[in-house]
Amino acid sequence: MSALIPTPNEALTVPEVMAALRLSRFKVYDLIRSGEIRSFTIGRARRVPATEIPAYIRKRMEDND
Repeated sequence: MSALIPTPNEALTVPEVMAALRLSRFKVYDLIRSGEIRSFTIGRARRVPATEIPAYIRKRMEDND
């Protein structure tokens, strides 16, 4: 990934989500399992739509208000 902030049409890998949110692999998979971050698979590859990153951050900010 060339930029830290992904473009909306990208599908991110788990390591890219980890870098964007500064979280561990375990925490990213935990967020996926809980449904807080939506994802999909292509074969065995897990991908997260780039739009999920700002949506997750917005939701967390609203929860703190």
